[in-house]
Order: sequence, then C-alpha cells, then structure tokens
Amino acid sequence: MSPGQFFTRFGFFFLWLFHWLPLSVQAAAGNALGWLGYRLARRRKRVARRNLELCFPEKSRAEIGRLARRNFQATTRASLEHGLLIWAPAARLDKLIRIEGREHLDACRGLPVILLAPHFVGLDMGGVRLSTEIRVASMYSRSRNPVLDHYLLKSRTRFTEAVLASRHEGIRPLIKAIQSGLPFYYLPDQDQGLRESIFVPFFGIPAATIPALARLARVAGAKVLPAVTRQLPGGRGYVLKFYPAWENFPGGDVEADTRRMNAFIEERVLEMPEQYLWTHRRFKTRPAGEPGLYD
Repeated sequence: MSPGQFFTRFGFFFLWLFHWLPLSVQAAAGNALGWLGYRLARRRKRVARRNLELCFPEKSRAEIGRLARRNFQATTRASLEHGLLIWAPAARLDKLIRIEGREHLDACRGLPVILLAPHFVGLDMGGVRLSTEIRVASMYSRSRNPVLDHYLLKSRTRFTEAVLASRHEGIRPLIKAIQSGLPFYYLPDQDQGLRESIFVPFFGIPAATIPALARLARVAGAKVLPAVTRQLPGGRGYVLKFYPAWENFPGGDVEADTRRMNAFIEERVLEMPEQYLWTHRRFKTRPAGEPGLYD
C-alpha cells in the first residue's frame, strides 16, 4: 500500500467515526475547519477570490473576502459530511436531505431525462439521496488512488444498481441508459479546455463550456430537468430541488442552448453564492489572444 493510499484510508476511517455525530455537530466542525482552511490553503483561496471578483465586480474587497470564507466553510462542511453518504442508512439520509419539486421528476418518470446538476457543494448529497429511491446514471472521473475510487463508487451504488460510466468510456453507455428511462445526473459546468468547448457568457465573461447538454438531449430524445441541491444552515441538512422540465430545449442553435444553461446556473448562484465551486478555475481557458485571468 502506498503512503497516499494509507492516508486516504485513515481519512475515511475518520469520516466513518465522524458520521455517527449529529449533523449539527458535523456542520459546526466543518465551519470551523473551513475557516482554518481559508487561511491556510493560499492557492485555492486566490482562485476563489479571483472568481468572485470577476463575477461580482460590484462587491468590495471585504465582501469578496467574507464570501470566499463562507465558500470554504460550506465546501469543507460538505466534504466532512460525505461519511453519511457512505455509511448512513437510507432512513437517515431521507431525513437529512429533503426533496422539493418531486412532481416535476414524477412527470418524467419512464421518459428519457437528463438531470442538470450544477457544481454546488451539495451536489453529491442530492445524487445519493436520489439513489435511495430510484436507479440513476452518471459519469465519473477515475482517480489514481484506488482507495478513493472505492469509497466514492460505494456511496453512489450502495442503494440501487446505478449505471456509472467513466469519462474514458465516452457517452455511448449513457445514451443507452437515458433511452432506457434512467435519469442521467449530469454535471456540465466546468472548464474542460478548448477541446469540444465553445465560449459562452458566464456572469458576462466568455467561459469555455462543453455544449454537450443540448447535443445529448437531442441524440437521446431526452427532457432536461434541473436538479439543484442547497446546503441548509446548521443541522438542518440539505434540499434537493427539481425544477420544471425545460420547454423548447434543445432549440435550433447549440450556442443559444448552452447560453441558456449558463444563465440558469447564474440564477441559482445568485440565490446561494457561497455554495458554488469557486475554487475551480472556471475561466482558465481564454479565447485566442486574450490574457489569462489567474496570473
């Protein structure tokens, strides 16, 4: 066993011990460690602050700092609470992760459907909570650490026989799963580089965005149903909210469809700006001739 695998096992042992605590205690510990992480993780802190400066130019330096700190706290709390997803029984998860807008999901039952799940801190909470009731399909990136892979896959498959496709396998298995009626839990809002990306605005800034949502919906004949998970304060848990399926999507213009996706995500970010994935360099890929934004 490599040193990395040993420390990963130790970390998951800590999460196993931690998951027995009440959620209010876990949340308090996550907030405290997030406060500490904000002061120690300098590189991620710089990225988060830069993203917030770009997306919220009207905010003062002090406001940006407070928002970045709250983001670290929300992210750390969600990470520590992952032990619940691996070991807590379904009955406990049902209580901690509430579902709203279930009627929108029920209206698509049995139909090809893509669940648009942007990168908010509660993303995994919503996905695993959904898997306690129905089978879902999703895509994942393999880790070089087999211990980490084991536990992440365990959390996503222990309640139902989910269909999990590696990014290396492409989308063919997912199209088949979607067309069979399995909801596809899709995370499309990260900068994956120039390959297959187009530039569409995100908070007014050209952002390299994979236009696969519209293309996949068209090929699979699927409805797009947004599914956003919000982290609640203290020990109140999370809420997985389903929105109405999008009408007239995809349209006739892939770029317009992708702008629509980014605009929807922007609206949700404005509702809970401290919970988005600000430590990801969302604007690292620039149009030809534009300088980098993180130098």
